[in-house]
Amino acid sequence: MKYGHVAGIDRPVARMVMGSMFYSLQNIDLCCSMLDDYVSLGGNCIDTAAIYYGGESEKAVGEWMRQREVRDQIILIAKGAHHDAHGPRVNPTEIERDLTHSLERLQTDYADVYILHRDDPGYPVGEIVECLNEHLRAGRIRAFGGSNWTVERLQAANDYAREHRLVGFAASSPNFSLAIPNVPRWPGCVSVSSSDRDWYTREQFPLFAWSSQASGFFSGKFREDAPDNPEMTRVWYSKDNFDRLRRANELAVKRGVTAIEVAFAYVLCQPFPTFALVGPHSIEETHSTASGLELDLAPQEVAWLNLEA
Repeated sequence: MKYGHVAGIDRPVARMVMGSMFYSLQNIDLCCSMLDDYVSLGGNCIDTAAIYYGGESEKAVGEWMRQREVRDQIILIAKGAHHDAHGPRVNPTEIERDLTHSLERLQTDYADVYILHRDDPGYPVGEIVECLNEHLRAGRIRAFGGSNWTVERLQAANDYAREHRLVGFAASSPNFSLAIPNVPRWPGCVSVSSSDRDWYTREQFPLFAWSSQASGFFSGKFREDAPDNPEMTRVWYSKDNFDRLRRANELAVKRGVTAIEVAFAYVLCQPFPTFALVGPHSIEETHSTASGLELDLAPQEVAWLNLEA
């Protein structure tokens, strides 16, 4: 396992982060076996969210931690304040409501990292920073960040924190992978652009990449001449992405690995701190991804894979 650092967290954080989107109490045995296996590989960071499986995902992770008595060994990411049918919910009232319910379902009294699942650019960023600092002082969270926040809003939040002697955002979780989406996969999603990468590099700001493997685009299951999966076609099918896939396959042959390992290594071999969120549905998928941890890519290879050279 490879590890990184997040401000506010006093332990190394596994750079391969286990997602929990499909977990539930109905498949608790599978969840437990997969989390047991992840920990055996050296993993210690689990990504959860209030909206995953209607809260069932958090219940499953909480039950696993209770049964194994491992809460103090796990770096737990919780996410809340997602938009609903009525619109944005990024405000102190909704943040407190979601955080409280998440901690109850997770059977814990704190989240190591609390991430706002969406942003509301129309809401004053200072009030959000003040709210999160209150939860930090109360011990309900150890660090916080934003998922699907633009770099401009992240910068504004941390500028406010610095000016008011408060703790700022410690991490960001946008979409980031070797493949670049044609359109946001879901409303309100933010993907990393080339100028964003410059900002993350300059700030050395930790990035937790969701959909780090582009929904399995590099798995070998999808072909340019077979657009039979409407969702994959809508989001990922493009000439540039299939060129990236061909280059990933070419490099994989040279290195004796698979294209999915190359795509995973691409996320981790950036000039800024990165963590890759993965969502395997089996132990075999976990291991096929984890093998990419051993693959180091040179800056020239990273640029070449992204069609920059």
